[in-house]
Amino acid sequence: MIPILIDGVVQGLQLSLLAVGITLIYGLGGVLNLAHGQFAVIAGISTALFIDQGLNPVLASAAGVMTAGLFGLVIDRSLMVPAYRYKGEERLLLGLLLTLGLSFVVDGFLNFRYSNVALSLRLPVPSLNLGGVTIRTASVGTSLIAVVAFVLLGIFLKGTLLGKAIRSIIQNEVGAELCGIDPTRIRTLIVMLSALMAGLGGIAQGLFSSLGPEMGVEFTIMALIVAVVGGVRSVNGTLAAGILLGVVNAVASFYIGAYLTLIILLGAAMLTILIRPSGLLAQWT
Repeated sequence: MIPILIDGVVQGLQLSLLAVGITLIYGLGGVLNLAHGQFAVIAGISTALFIDQGLNPVLASAAGVMTAGLFGLVIDRSLMVPAYRYKGEERLLLGLLLTLGLSFVVDGFLNFRYSNVALSLRLPVPSLNLGGVTIRTASVGTSLIAVVAFVLLGIFLKGTLLGKAIRSIIQNEVGAELCGIDPTRIRTLIVMLSALMAGLGGIAQGLFSSLGPEMGVEFTIMALIVAVVGGVRSVNGTLAAGILLGVVNAVASFYIGAYLTLIILLGAAMLTILIRPSGLLAQWT
């Protein structure tokens, strides 16, 4: 049971990396990005291609994450501009349509052009023995990536002037504009940051298991479930929900099977919406 729980926590941290981008984009831009999982896939496939070209895996991973970030920047400054001209439900609905179409385009291109490419990173030492429990080094590496990323994100959002500007826009966009903060530039930064976090989630997937070009939709669905359960305006809630659902996913997959696990996770999301529509941690944290 202990190895299963450890795998569940690791999976949860990876899910949190994916879901936090949805939380940030929705909290700041009022858009649910249905192509968010494709950012992770772009990072993973780019990393695999860079490695095939002879680049060191660490440098290739960094380049892959940056590729996802640049892709997010391009999408924000081009495709999403029409959605940002609207407010409220109009922005949300148009953003859903645009990002859904983007997910189809990216999936189609990757599956057509790179159908045989997959990211699978392997560490020199496959496992460690800690206190009589065998732990995969991939689990340790994935956990470190996620923990460091969230610590740096927390420091950025709460300890820097730019991070405080982001929080002020999320809490009151009109008031932030009156104080001289440009929401457009901040939103572009957040979309790029969200794409970078998703890219790290893709690298973590390649380290923990493997990543193929067809996994974008799966990543998006899992990220949405985590964001809904944790609260689409709460980074801390996203982290807590990711770990919780990761453990549930690991235990259910072991005892019930992978096919029913998604139903259980969807049930958890539905139950959360019925009992606490704003998520486990409702306020922006």
